[in-house]
Amino acid sequence: MAAGRVPPGALTLRQFLRRQQVLQLYRKILRAIREVPAEQDRRYLKDWARDEFRRNKDATQEDAIRMMITQGNMQLQELQRTLKLAKS
Repeated sequence: MAAGRVPPGALTLRQFLRRQQVLQLYRKILRAIREVPAEQDRRYLKDWARDEFRRNKDATQEDAIRMMITQGNMQLQELQRTLKLAKS
């Protein structure tokens, strides 16, 4: 391979960074779900998160991906607020 050539199928820098954001959000959601006290609720939320990420894994439009990340962060914040209220 010549210097400076990118192999076919390689991610651009922007795609790589966006992928890292998505993976980071997924991990944060799973960590927050671990704090849910009821086993049945934890299982439901974990399945829900997994299904949502799988359903959208083939998204390629930058604006759509950004919007989904924003929505995911808002849902994460809502879950964290709910857990905090439940603990008090």
